[in-house]
Formats: sequence, C-alpha cells, structure tokens
Amino acid sequence: MELCGLTLKNPLVLASGVMGTSATLLRRVALGGAGAVTAKSCGPVARAGHPNPVMVDWGHGLLNAIGLTNPGAEEEVDLLAATREELAQMGVPLFASIFAGTEEEFAQVAGVIAGAKPALIEVNISCPNVRDDFGTPFAAIPETAAAVTQAVKRAVGEIPIAVKLAPNVPDIGRIAAAVVAAGADAITAVNTMPGMVIDPEAAQPVLSNKTGGISGPALKPIALRCVAEIAKTVDVPIIGTGGVLTGRDAIEMVMAGAIAVGVGSAFWYRGENAFELIAEEMKAFMMDNGYATLSEIKGKALR
Repeated sequence: MELCGLTLKNPLVLASGVMGTSATLLRRVALGGAGAVTAKSCGPVARAGHPNPVMVDWGHGLLNAIGLTNPGAEEEVDLLAATREELAQMGVPLFASIFAGTEEEFAQVAGVIAGAKPALIEVNISCPNVRDDFGTPFAAIPETAAAVTQAVKRAVGEIPIAVKLAPNVPDIGRIAAAVVAAGADAITAVNTMPGMVIDPEAAQPVLSNKTGGISGPALKPIALRCVAEIAKTVDVPIIGTGGVLTGRDAIEMVMAGAIAVGVGSAFWYRGENAFELIAEEMKAFMMDNGYATLSEIKGKALR
C-alpha cells in the first residue's frame, strides 16, 4: 500500500510511545510484521518522565501517563539515523515523532530530527503533556495547530509530516482542515483520551500523575468517530489509531476512512506477535467478505 509516497507491505503502523523506545525494540516490531514503525516522541531536551505507577489496566482499556520520557532531539537523531538504515534493509519505513512546548521549539526539534532522514515525521500536538504558553493543548485550537504545522513543514523540507490530533475537541474536522491547509501531508487520528482511575481504598488516583491517557478498547469508538469526521472533511491520508486489537478492529478503522492503522495497546492484550495476528485476521475478513483490496473498503461505512 502507498502512504505519502512510501510503500508499506501492510497498513499496520506501530503507534508512537509503544515498543518504540529503542532501536532493539523497533527492530523486533519490524520483524513481527509491522508495515511501518513510529519511534517514541522526542522533544527539545531530555525528560525522565513520571515516577511509577505510570500505567494501569482498568478493565475496559489502559490508562497511562509515561511523561514523554526521551533523551532529547540532539541525542535521538543519531539513534534514529542508525535505526532507519537497519529497518530499510527489512523494507520497513521509520517514522519519527516530535513534541515541544512552543511553536519555535517544534520547528527546532523538527529541524534536528530531519537530519536522521526518517520516512515521515509525526507531529505530536495532542499529548496531555504538550501545551502552549497558555496551558492549552496545541491540538485544541485550529489556529495554534496550524501554526505548529506550518513551522514544522518549513523546517523539514521534503520529509512528509503527519499531525497527530486529539479526540477531546468539539470539532476535529475543523482542526484537521486547519492543519492540512497549513501543510500537513497526513493526519494521525487520534491520541489518547484524558482520564483518571481512582483506588477507592487508598482514596487516591492510581497513577502518580493522577491523570493519564485512555487507550485500548474504550478508545476505539471515539477514534472511529474522529477518523470518520476527518475523512469527511479533508483529503489526505489518515493513520487511524485507537483501540485496534484485532483484524476486525483494523477493518473498521479503514471503513471509517483511514488508509493506515496505528497499533499500540494490542501488544498488552495480544503479545509481541500482535501485528502478525492482526494482519492475518484482516486478510481472512477480506477473503470471507469478497474484498480484494483495501481501497474497496476505505471509507465504505461513510457512503
């Protein structure tokens, strides 16, 4: 399949922040059948992240607040360059992911990471830890989302960028239109949904950060709605991400309008061979239902 001029052996993309913290893990995921892999987001400076506990399985999904642990862009760029070369031999494109606290920092980090020549750069404007000078997530306002997109696009040259949007906004289609007008080549939809889990005996939130991002099964219906709203508004590739655990989930995401499918929490629920299992289940569904290509399925639920 084609995504922003890249050829992927299948539509499954490792979501950022999951199994993407080292070159070794990225290689393992590539060997496990991913069509492309996304490294964990990196920012302008090193961050240690939040103290444990940083993740909990609350029965209907996962809640995490890792805290954007990363070594900083200057340290990350050499790692990404070396990993990209290894993955290229396996036919698996490497996507980088970046975050920052200001528009200018986004451009700075993007320029540094572009030196690694990743196949695509994902612009994380939607993590709960990523906010502008007024404490509002960049992804919440069309104008700030577009400003970051434009700054990053100017900094990375010909490298395509995918802007990662937030699910907790009133009109995600309007924000998608703003970032596409500002130069986004693709959209990743969506990031996690803010939430909290409380231990009633302790009378305290479970996570050390108190709040975190919901992923897994509880996020899927929200992500599907967001992908559908974006697909009806703009005409760029969408990487549908959120709660995809099975091939059937992935098919639903494509039917909502995605061209590629992000996979993250599936590793928790199905193990390291999650990509292989999901790809086989997608093929089985397509054969059972008479579909020969993904293009026959893309956006089918919106017609």
